[in-house]
Amino acid sequence: MLRFSVQNLRFTSNTTAKPLVIVTPLEVPEIQATIICSQRHDIQIRVRSGGHDYEGMSYVSEVPFVVIDLINFREIQVDVENSNAWVQGGATVGELLYKISQQSRTLSFPAGVCPTVGISGLISGGGYGFLMRKYGLSADNILDAHIIDVNGRVLDRESMGEDLFWAIRGGGGASFGVIIAWKIKLVHVPSTVTLFNVFRTLEQNATNLIHKWQLVANKLDGDLNIRIILERVNSSAQTRKLTVKVTFESLFLGGVDRLIPLMQEEFPELGLVREDCTEMSWIESVLYLSGFTTGQPLEVLLSRTHSGVLFFKAKSDYVRDSIPNIGFEGLWPMFYEDEAKRAVLILTPCGGRMDEILEMEIPFPHRAGNIYQIQHLVFWHEEGDEVEKRHINWIRRLYSYMEPFVSKSPRAAYVNYRDLDIGVNNNNGYTSYKQASIWGLKYFKNNFKKLVKVKTGVDPLNFFRNEQSIPSLSRFDNITIEHNTLPCVEGMQLEFPGAGHAIMGRKLG
Repeated sequence: MLRFSVQNLRFTSNTTAKPLVIVTPLEVPEIQATIICSQRHDIQIRVRSGGHDYEGMSYVSEVPFVVIDLINFREIQVDVENSNAWVQGGATVGELLYKISQQSRTLSFPAGVCPTVGISGLISGGGYGFLMRKYGLSADNILDAHIIDVNGRVLDRESMGEDLFWAIRGGGGASFGVIIAWKIKLVHVPSTVTLFNVFRTLEQNATNLIHKWQLVANKLDGDLNIRIILERVNSSAQTRKLTVKVTFESLFLGGVDRLIPLMQEEFPELGLVREDCTEMSWIESVLYLSGFTTGQPLEVLLSRTHSGVLFFKAKSDYVRDSIPNIGFEGLWPMFYEDEAKRAVLILTPCGGRMDEILEMEIPFPHRAGNIYQIQHLVFWHEEGDEVEKRHINWIRRLYSYMEPFVSKSPRAAYVNYRDLDIGVNNNNGYTSYKQASIWGLKYFKNNFKKLVKVKTGVDPLNFFRNEQSIPSLSRFDNITIEHNTLPCVEGMQLEFPGAGHAIMGRKLG
């Protein structure tokens, strides 16, 4: 059961700490009992929905711990008439989008690209996806939630209060309790969308194309999202000479007849033609962007596992000023090193709706002013500490090289691309605000202070904690806590319609 949802082989070795027990609850009281029992016995809790935490923190700990695996909490109810849905925390992106598609061809949810990602982790950290320039993040489209707090109380938006509801939408839900369901706002998509996947190598002017992309990517029509994927390839089968391939991958919310003139006006250098484009339905585009081949049934989205699980390490950055060509030209030689055989950089554009939402609207702060986000990834398939060390050292060197070209004061990072290199908490239950700020300001900027205040109000003894959880303030912290107005109201336990287990808060649907 532990290995089933592990999405990073770094955390499958015999030396990796294992939980004392894995709880796979069918009903809410089982989660409540686990929380209370764990506190009594001084055992930590890790909550897992999809298992995609980049540092394995949903199923790994250096202190005695229990895993609450929400795999059985995955009921989904779609309300087409009111354009919303209730989704339980253990459902995956694929399961949610499939369910929506079965009831509407023109409704969707701004979710991530990978279908096996757990909904609860995605939303509680923000939630990137191809719809974010049109509709914002997953966390920007939440109407209500059900959470079990440190006292075992079951709370909805009204009973938890707006401060806690604010915190769990992008501030990392595992710091505040166990989130068992979300009420999401569905968004409209056209019945036909257009995709293209165009690549150029360094020998085909790719560096200059990246430069032009940086000038327009965050300014394009909100219906158009073009991301860039950088990876090394052989320039030809004959010469076996290495080069870097730059792929321009795009989703356009409309038909090809509107896309081509738009690209000719805004990004003519790419030379996009109709033959590069494919029109399809929205749900078909989900399969395509997830890497499934044409003709596979939609039901593949329901699988909670995939065959491509490898060892990997990741980091993230935000870019506010265009990186000059010389910056990328200095980067390319790193792709020719042995450790970069499976390295990938993904450049995701901002702008559109992301520019319109204030930094403090939810804890996720990386809004206006960013041109794009960079995700650094390095994969490998060989086992062994030496192999892991070499690959992690490579990505750390790449991260260091990029420092002059990315965000500063602080150098920003995205909490859903978890990276323990940027700072960790102590594992003894107390971490000072100053120490936690080392990583907290990178993820949350000025929103970090409010997150700490909310945490102190709802979990003052810091039970829900991990290496990068929001800490609770203590008398040792030299920081003023304003009057906390978080209500202490008992939630109600009601039945999830059509399901065999209880859910907390208002009646769903």
